[in-house]
Amino acid sequence: MDQFGLLLDGFASALTPGHLLWALVGVTIGTAVGVLPGIGPALTVALLLPITFRLDPASALILFAGIYYGGMYGGSTTSILLNTPGESASMISALEGNKMARAGRAAAALATAAIGSFVAGTIGTVALTFVAPVLSDFATSFGPPEYVALMALAFVTVSALLGPSLLKGAASLLVGITIGLVGIDSQTGQPRLVFGIDSLLDGIDVVIVVVALFALSEAFGHLLTDTGHSTVQPLRERAILSRKDFRRSWPSWLRGTALGFPIGSLPAGGAEVPTFLSYSVEKKLSKQPEEFGKGAIEGVAGPEAANNAAAAGVLVPLLTIGLPTSATAAVILTAFQSYGLQPGPQLFSESGPLVWTLIASLYVGNVMLLVLNLPLVRMWAKLLTIPSYGIYAGVIVFATLGAYAAGGTTVDLLILCALGVLGLLMREAGIPVAPAIVGLILGPLAEQQLRRALTLSEGDPSILLSGPITVVLWSVVVLALLTPAAGAWFRNRRRADAPSPVR
Repeated sequence: MDQFGLLLDGFASALTPGHLLWALVGVTIGTAVGVLPGIGPALTVALLLPITFRLDPASALILFAGIYYGGMYGGSTTSILLNTPGESASMISALEGNKMARAGRAAAALATAAIGSFVAGTIGTVALTFVAPVLSDFATSFGPPEYVALMALAFVTVSALLGPSLLKGAASLLVGITIGLVGIDSQTGQPRLVFGIDSLLDGIDVVIVVVALFALSEAFGHLLTDTGHSTVQPLRERAILSRKDFRRSWPSWLRGTALGFPIGSLPAGGAEVPTFLSYSVEKKLSKQPEEFGKGAIEGVAGPEAANNAAAAGVLVPLLTIGLPTSATAAVILTAFQSYGLQPGPQLFSESGPLVWTLIASLYVGNVMLLVLNLPLVRMWAKLLTIPSYGIYAGVIVFATLGAYAAGGTTVDLLILCALGVLGLLMREAGIPVAPAIVGLILGPLAEQQLRRALTLSEGDPSILLSGPITVVLWSVVVLALLTPAAGAWFRNRRRADAPSPVR
């Protein structure tokens, strides 16, 4: 009841005209930068930091939170329409969403993404309000062995379910892990895989890799196949969800939320892992599994809900223990510190009114985003009536700007083009690019946690099975590896035992 009363006080502050205006500005900017591939909310918040120092802390943080939530909404738009994620957490939406768009169902895909984002964001914010202390206690119980097992589960799941075969999925994963290892070794200080290029000492930015493998490879593919003059009719139905689509979507929204918020609340959780796990769960539970890979609406609804629920979950470790688990959260942490505020266990007691105003503004921002995005569904879908050469010329321009803004050197542009060609070759060989992004993001984190675990145990690998959580996670990993092989073996036995047809 105390929390409920504090939340009401937060609403009283968040619903003032000034704070409402900053919330609206934040969600609008966030949606716009989410739509632009390669820009993203983290870069936008960083660019706006210097010009918001004149604002009071509450207004600035409400603005940044609006950009964060809006970026999660907007990132799905280019994923669905152009197969070009605006954010790395939105890349799963491209798998089924773009297929729906190409089949004339762009409006349904965008609508389920918008409504799912609203549902998940609202439930996630409610959980942030009332469950944050409990989840933060559980999150702090995760040590290096638990993180290693969790990331191994993500690797296996992604490799098995996002490609035509486990081997091709694993090959893509290894490509991503290799790219993620470029740079300075954090423990030894030695350069790895830099080939004497000083610009690679800091590693390759995630933005550059995501934009290259998704956006540039898509544009290069159209250039290669000479489909630049083709257009797509994006709307063959009303720009709302049909009853059938709604019935198929709402369970996925809830399952995605159930995955997104807890994993997003874990230190080093982020939004990428739950979106991939959500996609795999929807593929397993779907009554129409044959539609996956051809435009299954559950493959959009679940990951989008997981994405936005994780965005709320990321704020749990940020506010309660001062630990940012995403690039945007890290920049928001910098914003807190610039106002003399230190997120952590004392934040709620020392700056309670500010924190509860911020949490209340998340509820308000979610409503604003739904009202802002649903009417724009038809407008966004009409982008597909533009000839492909116009769309992908714009994609290349914005991708190049985003890559240059991320690194600021000519080498970054050369890396962007090289990785774009690599992405094209992977597509031509039937190798999925999504596992490569997962390997890029989680590979260095997995290496870091594995080294910490082995340091704690003085080199004894049994520490990786030292607790009930690790045992459960590794058991799931083994099942995920053995289930496809066992299924293939049983199918072959059934065919071998079947009687030969009588001639």
